Amino acid sequence: MPILIQDSPSLHDLVSRIAPTAPVCAIDTEADSLHRYKESLCLIQLSAGGENVLIDPLAIGDMNPLAEYLCSCEVWMHGADYDMTMIRREYGKLPPVVWDTQIGARLLGLRKFGLSDLVEHWFGVTLLKTSQKADWGKRPMTPTMLDYAINDVVYLLPMGECIVEELIDKGRYEWFVQSCEAARKKILERDENREELWRINGSGRLSPRGLAYLRALWQWRDAEAASWDKPSFMVVNNKQMIEWSDQLSQDQPIALPRHLQRPERLRRYDKAVASAAALAEEELPEKIRAPRRKKDSAFERAVEAIIQKRDAAASSLDIDPSLLIARSVAESIAAGEVEVPDCLLPWQIEQLRL
Repeated sequence: MPILIQDSPSLHDLVSRIAPTAPVCAIDTEADSLHRYKESLCLIQLSAGGENVLIDPLAIGDMNPLAEYLCSCEVWMHGADYDMTMIRREYGKLPPVVWDTQIGARLLGLRKFGLSDLVEHWFGVTLLKTSQKADWGKRPMTPTMLDYAINDVVYLLPMGECIVEELIDKGRYEWFVQSCEAARKKILERDENREELWRINGSGRLSPRGLAYLRALWQWRDAEAASWDKPSFMVVNNKQMIEWSDQLSQDQPIALPRHLQRPERLRRYDKAVASAAALAEEELPEKIRAPRRKKDSAFERAVEAIIQKRDAAASSLDIDPSLLIARSVAESIAAGEVEVPDCLLPWQIEQLRL
């Protein structure tokens, strides 16, 4: 069974051992977003200085030694967006350098880039996926969960060495540096406290009255999820909320699922719906209208010219075309809404010859 650190003295001893000699480490994280209303960092897997250990932040009062260590060295992760988000949210900062094995694998042209795919590709080992949806906030964790967790990190450092070696051989290492730096910057600049979170994907098609219902339903769902201590999607998912909002705006009845038909839940739902129905026209949320884009033949030709360059370059490099430029970005460039250096990395500009 892997080593599990569950107290401050053990964590301090670990960091004291590895910090002087391990300026590079690998980490993974587990949270309870599938099981709780408020997501918590429940487990950190660490590989550094020849040690592979599990660290329980729910049991340890002072995590500062680990935070200080992570924010003083280079860190390897896989699919780093989520893990960087959790680290920044927990400690308010990020390591100065974060390398992402998923980005590296994609730049090498691999089309299967999940962690288990990459472990099998480079080491011929098949990882078990038995605990992917486990409740990581529950204690004690089972031996199966601990074995699953440690396997997510033990291969990252040797995998990183393989990736760097192959990227250098292909002349793509600088692409990797630029891409990882951009991914880290994106997390640091992300505003997690932005207003109007209720304007979810698909809400743009709703009328102002429909938006009012959606806002009320969002607030109602959030309160229900908090009281149940369950993720919001367990109350009602986003797609269903948009459908309900549209129906309510057209005075159509809503058939609530059985888990929402308890008397006290019905009362809270009815109160939320009534609050939106009572709003005067001038109190309704405004639709957010994107700038009108003139999609004439010249625009279409400009977009297709970029896409043709992209596809030809991607084919020559044997990489996914989306790594060079997304179609939506190509359209923004063609419409003159953005400048090329502001939306593409230097290596992408070079390969696309824009």
